[in-house]
Amino acid sequence: MLHDAVTLYHDLLTKDDLTQSSRSMLDEGLERSRLIFGGRRLSPYLRPHFVTETDFARITRICETIWGAIQKVKDAAVEDGSLLDELGITETEKELVAIDPGYAEVSPTARLDSFLTDDAYSFVELNGESPAGIAYVDAAFDIFSELPVMRRFAETYNVRPLYGRRLLLDVLLRAHEEYLGGRKPASAPRIAIVDLKDRPTQKEFELFKDFFEAEGHPAIICSPEELEFKENRLRAGDFEIDIVYKRLLVNEYLPVMKESPALLDAYRAGAICMVNSFRSKLVHKKALFAILTDERHTRLFTDMEREAIRAHVPWTRHVRAEKSEHYGEPIDLLEFISKTRDRLVLKPNDDYGGHGIHIGWNTDEISWDEALRSALANGDYLIQERVPTAREVFPALLDDGSVEFTEQLVDLDPLLFYGKVGSAFTRLSSTELANVSSGGGMVPTFIIGKK
Repeated sequence: MLHDAVTLYHDLLTKDDLTQSSRSMLDEGLERSRLIFGGRRLSPYLRPHFVTETDFARITRICETIWGAIQKVKDAAVEDGSLLDELGITETEKELVAIDPGYAEVSPTARLDSFLTDDAYSFVELNGESPAGIAYVDAAFDIFSELPVMRRFAETYNVRPLYGRRLLLDVLLRAHEEYLGGRKPASAPRIAIVDLKDRPTQKEFELFKDFFEAEGHPAIICSPEELEFKENRLRAGDFEIDIVYKRLLVNEYLPVMKESPALLDAYRAGAICMVNSFRSKLVHKKALFAILTDERHTRLFTDMEREAIRAHVPWTRHVRAEKSEHYGEPIDLLEFISKTRDRLVLKPNDDYGGHGIHIGWNTDEISWDEALRSALANGDYLIQERVPTAREVFPALLDDGSVEFTEQLVDLDPLLFYGKVGSAFTRLSSTELANVSSGGGMVPTFIIGKK
């Protein structure tokens, strides 16, 4: 069915009137809805990504099963300092992780980055600290749903969007209520969206602010240096804050923490509910997958979770001079990495935007060995096994006004809210790195069924 649906959509785009009217409406909608990332069009494609109802039901089951295992890693790490070391939590991060956020969920909002093929469904990493894209994709759903080509397509197929802003607000309110000991606040909590100034995601913050305020929650966008903690209240100017929607990454806060301590001081004092909390750093580290796939930790998980991990989480290890195992077979880890680059990826434990990643099958032997030596010297790198990647042809918008059908890497990103899949979007790229920060684009993910 999926092949037939895509074929129909692309056939519709052979009709000049549909193509031109849809392109014009898409460009106008992107500009009006502020779907701009770092000054460029965020969705430079004329087709959304389609996933069938059957596939999405399976994806949802798998994601939520894996999330149950991830929550158990968090629980074990809070109790066991050795797991903190295995995850690569630094001494400063350990101090932040030790602060109780006032709610039990490690990351009330999270994103699992994955590939869906005809034969496999595989994760590559988790964004558990500050997942972006929720408000962007909501706006994209509105735009794509009204395109003339989509309206014609919807005459044949049922199409279902996956809106997430309402779910995100519900997450903030649920975490805040738990933080208050289970009681509802006397008035609507006031929300601060906190990140560094001049982030490329600023437009998404504006979309969230508009939504929060439309739902009756005063909101502000601010940076750490604009915050003041006084008389047990966190403020940005005259704006008193109850909930911090933290888009600020720990790695970005640490260099300015001494100069801008109000956020940490308020959090440590229990004066704010912060989502996601500093504790989310536990599962944001890419070494999480090394914990999940290491036989030494299988006791943490149920049989169902172990089966899901084996089927969907790639084998991952820290880059170290040590003996290890690969699916039960003993290996010398460095020798294995050196000799099997055609199925391995080197990646830093704690970075984003595609920085520092070395793809073995795209790297010659000399460069790979140099990357391995550098990773070993760095001390906080991972090796991860290659997973089957998904590719599809999409109609890409060119600057001259034409449309070019081009094959793209398709990275499907389910969004979880308190451990339940509620939304999703898809990142597309012509390279091996499907990452908006490094030049890729995104499209909304519509769930489809035959009428």
